[in-house]
Amino acid sequence: MYIENVTISSNEEIAMGIWRMSMNAPKIAAAYIGPGQFINILPNDNWEHPIRRPMSIASVNGNIVEIIYKIFGDMTHQLSRKNSGETINILGPLGNVFTEWDKKEVDPILIGGGVGLAPILNVYESCKNPIMIIGAKTAAEHFMEHDPKNNIYLTTDDGSMGIAGNALKAIDEIDVNENSFIFACGPEPMLHALQKYAIGKNIRAQLSVESYMGCGVGLCQGCVIERQNGQVQKHSYHEKYSLVCLDGPVYECSEVTFG
Repeated sequence: MYIENVTISSNEEIAMGIWRMSMNAPKIAAAYIGPGQFINILPNDNWEHPIRRPMSIASVNGNIVEIIYKIFGDMTHQLSRKNSGETINILGPLGNVFTEWDKKEVDPILIGGGVGLAPILNVYESCKNPIMIIGAKTAAEHFMEHDPKNNIYLTTDDGSMGIAGNALKAIDEIDVNENSFIFACGPEPMLHALQKYAIGKNIRAQLSVESYMGCGVGLCQGCVIERQNGQVQKHSYHEKYSLVCLDGPVYECSEVTFG
């Protein structure tokens, strides 16, 4: 893990409110171990905005680290105004990784919702013949084509592109078998629904949990999620709860409880 002042190589809007930023970050790129990891960005180095923002790594190529982010508020808006050549302070790489997607006996189903598409695209670039499902509210938020012949399924809440509905609607159109393995990242309601689906179908799933990780190193305790462990005593805090930044963000679907 490093704290690194990096130079922005590019920062462009690729769909409505969706931006891609590339940074020259040699130390963090060298320490990167795989899809699922994230960085914590300090968009502005001032006392008005002292808290970092977690961003999943979308790709690493040489010294270049890339993220894909969505404008949600003031800080991501300020991030979108950064230009090539400017510097920014980032902490990383942080967190664990997706595993087993590269095994021969695994048929990967990659599912991304909202800004959760970044780590999913990261896995997709390394997978052989995966099925990928990407969800968005409307067609304007997509930056790729709905292409079922090549196992790329896009969904929209308003039905303006691809399959109308959420990711589970798209799963109904694909072949799910005993070798299927879901790898997903997105908002909590989506992950909760996928968790129920995977358990009901008796297939494995790994879920990358989105959480507010102010420090990224376990100090602020802002990213607590409950473990699925009903046997622990009331005082066993570390057995009952998990810190997403340290233990995650990737979990087996049977490990955590949503809601």
